[in-house]
Amino acid sequence: MIRSMTGFGEGALQDGDVHYFLEIRSLNSKYFKAVIRLPDEFQALEAEIESELRRRLTRGSVFLTARCTDTSGEAAYDINVSALGRYIDQIKRTPQLSGGAGGASELKFDLAALLTLPGVLQPPANEEQRLERARAALLKLVITACGRLVAMREREGKMLLDDLIFHREEIADRLRRIGGRATSVVIDYERRLRTRIENMVKEAGLTVEQVDIVRELAICAEKSDISEEITRLTGHIGQFTELLGRNDSERPVGRTLDFLSQEMLREANTIASKCADAEVSRWTVEIKGSIDRIKEQVQNVE
Repeated sequence: MIRSMTGFGEGALQDGDVHYFLEIRSLNSKYFKAVIRLPDEFQALEAEIESELRRRLTRGSVFLTARCTDTSGEAAYDINVSALGRYIDQIKRTPQLSGGAGGASELKFDLAALLTLPGVLQPPANEEQRLERARAALLKLVITACGRLVAMREREGKMLLDDLIFHREEIADRLRRIGGRATSVVIDYERRLRTRIENMVKEAGLTVEQVDIVRELAICAEKSDISEEITRLTGHIGQFTELLGRNDSERPVGRTLDFLSQEMLREANTIASKCADAEVSRWTVEIKGSIDRIKEQVQNVE
């Protein structure tokens, strides 16, 4: 199944007094790349969350953001009274600060600033328990959000599939026309070349064996023959069609489709360079236009 690499999914969960929210966004990327933003107290869960993402998403730049709101008293950090008192004592004993008229008794302290000093605020004693609680909630939300993101990717993938099929049919139609004209193009080319050679020989007053003319005609005709390119391009279209119809969502086809589109363009360019027929040239230009459109679209296929 064709899936896009762009998508969005989210999930929310209420666990008592704690509310968890998680969202995932994904954009185009050649490989899988995850950017995970978690609350500071849950940073230890990043590796597990990335593993869970990798199990469900194979390509794309994935941005995950999680938030947690805890309205219970258990969320409060503990004040280390001993550490705070020691900071205050040291400040009072500092000569530059306590040398005024009133001495240390007149010192005024900024409590907010004191609370930011190292060791003053201590994490809640139940930090490990809160982490385990968050692990269960966030991993569950990852599954929910990934499911919604994948569903969105699949919806966009259907639109991509329709466009890819349309351009594939355009290429196949023009290639059939080129194949139907290829033989007559070679015959016309040989006839014109023979006439030109015979006129040049006649004007120069030379005598040339017929077998030599035939040999030169064969060499030139071989250089202008596009049957091999038509066969290869037809094979690429067949493989392209097979990949578009694949139902194995566990094996993404985006990179393979990208490679095939490059090979298709290579064959189209060779046809254009080898065949000087006006009709074939026009059809080849249309083929190259459709291939370019395919190359743009497959950049967004997982």
